[in-house]
Amino acid sequence: AALFFPLIAGCAWVLGHSSKNLGAMAGDGDKNGAEAEAKAEEKADDVEMKDAKAEEAPKATEAEEDAPADSRPKVAADVVGINTADSTLNVLPVPESSMLMTLTDGGWQYLLAGARSTAGIKSGRYLFEVRIVETHTRPEAATAGPRMPTQRQLLRLGVTHRGGTLFLGDLSPEAACFDAEGFFMTRAAPRKKACPKFGRDAVVGLLVNLDAASPNANTLSLFLNGNRACEPQQIPEDMLGKPLFPTITYKNVSLQVNFGPAPLMPLPFKCNMLGSAATADVEVVSVPKPKDGKYNMILPVGLPDQGYFDWVDAFLEKHPDYTEISDRKIIEWITKSGVQRPKAVGSMDKPEVRFGSAALDDGSIRRVLAHLASTANRNFVIPEIRANLAQPERAALLRRFALPKYRKVAHVFVGEPTADHKAKVSELILAKKKEQAVQERRQKKAAAERARLIEERKRKAVELARKRAGKEEPAEEKEAEEPPVEDDTEDIVVELTDEEKAMMYTRRSLPDMTDAALSKAYKDFSLPSADEGFDEVAYDWQKEADASKTLSDWQFKMKLRQRVDDIKPGEWFTSQWPVWSKQIQEWRKRQTEWKDPAKRKALLEKRAEAKKKAVEEAKEKGDEAAAAEAGAEESDVNIDDVDPMAVADVSDVAKGEPLFASFAYEDWHLVTARAELFMLLHSFKKDVNDPDRPSFSGKDLAFYYQKYYKRVFSVKAFAADSVESVVAHMKDTLSIDESSTFLEVSLPEDTALEQFVKLAEAHRRDRQRRLDAGDESAELKFPRTPGAPGSAPAGPGGLRPGGYAAGNVGAHGGITPSVVPATKRPAPPAATSWVAKQPRAGFFGG
Repeated sequence: AALFFPLIAGCAWVLGHSSKNLGAMAGDGDKNGAEAEAKAEEKADDVEMKDAKAEEAPKATEAEEDAPADSRPKVAADVVGINTADSTLNVLPVPESSMLMTLTDGGWQYLLAGARSTAGIKSGRYLFEVRIVETHTRPEAATAGPRMPTQRQLLRLGVTHRGGTLFLGDLSPEAACFDAEGFFMTRAAPRKKACPKFGRDAVVGLLVNLDAASPNANTLSLFLNGNRACEPQQIPEDMLGKPLFPTITYKNVSLQVNFGPAPLMPLPFKCNMLGSAATADVEVVSVPKPKDGKYNMILPVGLPDQGYFDWVDAFLEKHPDYTEISDRKIIEWITKSGVQRPKAVGSMDKPEVRFGSAALDDGSIRRVLAHLASTANRNFVIPEIRANLAQPERAALLRRFALPKYRKVAHVFVGEPTADHKAKVSELILAKKKEQAVQERRQKKAAAERARLIEERKRKAVELARKRAGKEEPAEEKEAEEPPVEDDTEDIVVELTDEEKAMMYTRRSLPDMTDAALSKAYKDFSLPSADEGFDEVAYDWQKEADASKTLSDWQFKMKLRQRVDDIKPGEWFTSQWPVWSKQIQEWRKRQTEWKDPAKRKALLEKRAEAKKKAVEEAKEKGDEAAAAEAGAEESDVNIDDVDPMAVADVSDVAKGEPLFASFAYEDWHLVTARAELFMLLHSFKKDVNDPDRPSFSGKDLAFYYQKYYKRVFSVKAFAADSVESVVAHMKDTLSIDESSTFLEVSLPEDTALEQFVKLAEAHRRDRQRRLDAGDESAELKFPRTPGAPGSAPAGPGGLRPGGYAAGNVGAHGGITPSVVPATKRPAPPAATSWVAKQPRAGFFGG
């Protein structure tokens, strides 16, 4: 629905108007206009809106004849005029006069105003006139935006169907018009030069000829100061058969509108004015009056991302006499006024768009609109998701519409939609799917046509080269006629999948509310009641009790989904984390020593010395059994034959060999991941201390990992594309609950740290068995993040290359740079393309 409503008497002077004798005028078209129009608009400079005498219309042969006497009943003198209920909200009709003005300040100078007459022409030949009385220009300070919108003057006169566009020139199929630059504009011919330019003080007459007996039947003609300005222009065929309503689109000008009975400037032939039309030739639309004397102010109340705007769109489709007041409609209006629309971000409820003009971006349009709407004689629907769910916001809106002429109604639609709504959603999804299929076929046809033209040019070039090589004059070839463009999209048939049939809401490019806005507001959401001041609270989908329970359940789920922004690591985590950090370094060091032959020899000698000392100490104590046990000869053991879960000491399984002797980079990666996520989940439960929130979902893993470990978590560090894929590597420790999507840890909080090494070794052996059996998918290849464990072993004194100090433990047991101002950290080695884009250091891609 368009944003239309009448304004109270005297509004023309509320915001003020500045006028100039000479003003700028150019044709601002809709951004979706033809390419030729867009290029012409870019090159065109502001042109003066000259006096009518400055550019006289050319003399033209007049084929029209005087209108014969007509004795049929005529419309009443005060019936034909501007339909104040079918005009854009910035149209300011001056009471007791034929003047039309518009708002020209606070961003409104960029918006088109549109007004339609109360009478539509069905047959006959009728005239109406417009005179530009004054023009307006508002200076604006330059901004840093890449494209500054124009605020030039504009006037377009034409005809539309009832309920059609009020923005003439937007290429709508139900509109045809002339503009002040001399162009005739239809969808088929967006910018056809037809007549001279016209400006201030010119009397512009538009003759609508639907007289079948006339030589110019089904045409529009423009007259300037009583003289024909152009040849009759054909009305598009698809517009015929329905009443044609005179329509005016303008910007930054004040107009005098004349529907008769007498013309301001007589034509060369006698012609009836629309104000004195025969009743049989016109369809008169009266301004609707409320039955009980009150206009409705509708507040839609629904939950985010649960069909909110589906309901609003369906309501407006059934009730076209309602005006929607919302940010999305304001943005749509600005765009239709010719201002280029940047990409929208944010949400459907509060889209964030920057047009490059302070007047458009500071919200002043919305503020003025809110004040004007509360005084207009109009039915409104105000779709504000967050505001309509919050009692203080509802109270403020009710105070704004406190006049007794408004009936305040809240429509609540939460829970499962009705069967009619589901059917409508399926219809919309099917239509969108059909449109996508049509676009794909047209793109394929266009690509095939481009390929054909390229081959045709190549063939002609070869023939021309041959003829020139033979010194023959190339024969002139007739341009091949382009094959007629046939629309073969009617045979496209699409069907909904079972998943699409089950959908209760459509999907949109933006969420209804951003996560940040939801997290701040959801706790205060409530359903409206009559006690707040509503005349009626209607429950469209569920009864009141069921709707209240649905809201409570939704709020509980939202509570579990929302991040705890102020969470801090508690005592349990701060005590466990240093222990783990020290232990992982010792294990890594032990593996390094075992792999180095010289260090292994020293390690074994030290082990033998310790064993000998143990025997001596046992003998000194007289414990022969203990001495015999300590001095017993160790048998040769293949470590791969030992059950890792039964190992007593992971650092020395047999003859000094550690359980993790064969660990590769990926194994240490997973050992550390198990331990860190284990500690994170147990600590989260303790620190939040909320039985309703024992954990969090995978989408928030990176957030909480950053909170606890001060490092970035990235699934790409596991060569994965989702948290679910990461968890699949550690099913022995972690899982994801299907119903709540929460991460769950299967090990108790008192699990020994050695358990993570045992689980990693069992996982490594399983992968190796699968590889030996020919399953190549079992091989793990994690990208090596610079500075992560496995990329460089610790050196003497616990230092890593590049000034890493043993005392500062980082993510995954890795070691972060020591805080030594005098030491400059060298550049890291070359990384893969995705790693290079990540923030600094961290085992999970951080």
